[in-house]
Amino acid sequence: MTAFVIGQMQIHSRDWMDEYFSKIPEVVARHRGQFLVRGGDPESLEGDSALPDAAFIIKFPDRSFAKDFWGSKEFQALAVLRQTGSTLNAILVDKLA
Repeated sequence: MTAFVIGQMQIHSRDWMDEYFSKIPEVVARHRGQFLVRGGDPESLEGDSALPDAAFIIKFPDRSFAKDFWGSKEFQALAVLRQTGSTLNAILVDKLA
């Protein structure tokens, strides 16, 4: 069943961004992932939680591909870089059957 990684990011500094965003699409693709949303322009429709600076949705063939991506050495190295200047909340969900 198709799975999605959904993330909301707060950006604290931009020093890491050029390197991260130049590499992340290839790493996602290697794990058969596809960005459906990347960055966006978050706008609140309901609720009072703080808006993220950026959001993303990545589609994977199933949870195993998503988890393999998230745990991969390539992604984890990029995550360490990203964490130098941002905070991320990410969840993994399944497509409706």
